[in-house]
Amino acid sequence: MKKRTKILATVGPASDSLEQLEALIRAGVNVFRMNFSHGTHAYHADVLKRIRQAMENTGLIVGVLQDISGPKVRVGKLEEDFLLEKGDRLEFVKEEVVGRKLGEGRYRLCINQSGILAKLKTGEFIYLYDGTIRAQVESVGEKVVALVQNTGKLSSNKGVNFPNTRIGIDILTLKDRKDMLWGIENGVDFMAISFVQNAGDMANARRIVLENGGTQQLFAKIEKFDAVENIDAILKVSDGIMVARGDLGIEVPYYEVPAIQKRVIQKANEASKPVITATQMLLSMTEHETATRAEISDVANAVLDGTDVVMLSEESAVGHNPVLVVETMVNTIRETEKIYPYDKFNRFAMQDEMDMIDESAVLLASKLKANALLAFTTSGQSAKKLARYRPEKTILAIMHDERVARSLTIVWGVAPAFLVKRDKLERMLSDVVKSGLENGVLEREGCYILTAGDPVGVPGTTNNIRILRSPEMDYFNDL
Repeated sequence: MKKRTKILATVGPASDSLEQLEALIRAGVNVFRMNFSHGTHAYHADVLKRIRQAMENTGLIVGVLQDISGPKVRVGKLEEDFLLEKGDRLEFVKEEVVGRKLGEGRYRLCINQSGILAKLKTGEFIYLYDGTIRAQVESVGEKVVALVQNTGKLSSNKGVNFPNTRIGIDILTLKDRKDMLWGIENGVDFMAISFVQNAGDMANARRIVLENGGTQQLFAKIEKFDAVENIDAILKVSDGIMVARGDLGIEVPYYEVPAIQKRVIQKANEASKPVITATQMLLSMTEHETATRAEISDVANAVLDGTDVVMLSEESAVGHNPVLVVETMVNTIRETEKIYPYDKFNRFAMQDEMDMIDESAVLLASKLKANALLAFTTSGQSAKKLARYRPEKTILAIMHDERVARSLTIVWGVAPAFLVKRDKLERMLSDVVKSGLENGVLEREGCYILTAGDPVGVPGTTNNIRILRSPEMDYFNDL
């Protein structure tokens, strides 16, 4: 493996051609993000087809994450831009209107989720245009009047945040539900659910997937203040977490974001669930050839925090050189991983017997200086639990299902290396050894630590550790 930490790259106009997708995979992208805040289903279908073709052409496995847009709150249409000054007043009305200036220092407007207005209380804040304009609620009733706190220009359809208000709305819009059905039908691997407030939001998303025959893994985007407060419950019902620092930095004081990032990553690591760190990681490379030193440090610190994945947004979607951005991220990850604190023994509470088996396997691999760990996994869970301990050597996952292989593209240190038919353990191990030696994945004189379950094919039954050295390798190769 080039690196242990995975890269998630957003596909957009700069990167959606077959040629670019192939180049990005070869450069080090592990998962592609399809942003459903933009584009039609027809466009995304074409992109998905090209991603799968690029995967076939390169011979490398990548995953696909569908980012569900969620109920982004926005101001309505304005007659003209509002040139706001400190002390001006905004009147938010419940009916849909075209925003306009009422008089000196007074403006009327609406938002696309008018039900939120009834939940506002005096003294709470309303942030507009990605937090660049701040207003404090002065009075509530038939309309909400807010006092502008700073100078700024507001135009139509700009985003609105409520950093003190529990808005309590259904985070899955009709569009989101249609998008999720598209994702199920087209077999995306992951869905990222936006603006999650609590565990119930993720349970509702899971219900939609299961009721429609889907198997997608669901990632909760942590970008609201109440999601931070409810992180433990959200993590329990999610397959993974995304620290979405953009809206999060508006919902909470910006200086709290680094500490929240570290806490969320630690909790995800503890739970053996993948965690993505997102937003503005190499943003300056959207337009420039090089990243700032601060951006490089940001990527490095996310790696050292223990993130499974670092994400690119505008940089790969609309940037002038997406491949260079990925190469920069790969170089940063590889250099940082030279000082990474591997082999995290005795760091986590044991949730079950599998945790004990997996920590023992990683410890054995470290003591014996093994070439790699081999993990038979039916659902992918065994490989995820091994990854929790951050072994210095690669985890070579052995699966029966290509869907499971793609699901592991987002997990730290795991290479979905072998796809075998379900059989007796010795027969499958023979297939793995023969294939591994033939393709140069395994070395005849190497040492490998194997974890497996008995009975074979039952999720959650990892109960065996085996050491494979040259005599065993020869045995299974000749079997």
